[in-house]
Amino acid sequence: MIVERAYAHVESYDDGEWPWSLPCVRMLLTDGLRFTAPVTFLVGENGSGKSTLVEALAEGFGLDPWGGSHDWRYASPRAKSELGERIRFDAAPRGRRMLGSWSARTGFFLRAETALDALEREGFAPDSVSHGEGFLAAFRGKFLRPGLYVMDEPEAALSFASCLELIGHIDRLARSGGQVVCATHSPLLTALPGADVIEVGDHGLRRTTWGELALVDHWRRYLADPGAYLRHVLD
Repeated sequence: MIVERAYAHVESYDDGEWPWSLPCVRMLLTDGLRFTAPVTFLVGENGSGKSTLVEALAEGFGLDPWGGSHDWRYASPRAKSELGERIRFDAAPRGRRMLGSWSARTGFFLRAETALDALEREGFAPDSVSHGEGFLAAFRGKFLRPGLYVMDEPEAALSFASCLELIGHIDRLARSGGQVVCATHSPLLTALPGADVIEVGDHGLRRTTWGELALVDHWRRYLADPGAYLRHVLD
């Protein structure tokens, strides 16, 4: 692993204002976020703060919040967030040199809504492939060396089969010394054996297992009986 813990210190803040209003951010400030496995999945409803967390982690590591590799630090006009400016890491033994030297850092931030722009900036030609194929191209060409790889809902553009391929890429990256932190809604990705699963919500941050995720339970129930859900949303 590259990092063992992420944390942030803020002398004072208004807990009624974003992002300090998010329970997961307040927990990051008080307890920090420990990483216990090479792959960590953050799972939660829209608005829970999981995307805010992964973006801040990427920024804290020096990755452009728009997306891309460490070589493209702040290539976009997007400003660094208040939380991202304050993120600090406790290095794992393998990551001490990387965190101690800017030039030694390796990583990539892949966010769903800006992935194709980031890939084009990295030298890919996303216009020649589908959105999903562009995502997979990033993994095949950029997610190779030991480093910190942060992702925000990478499954957004992927089919079932492509999600399975992505799981294989993530597993190989972790086995080769990389570390992955991924915000996701996917029950496919979170089933990766050995991954650490953290549920984000009103409780803040809570470690759980794939089988105990509310996400997994809802998908099971929906696939078994779609009508039980659809009757509440269809006229």
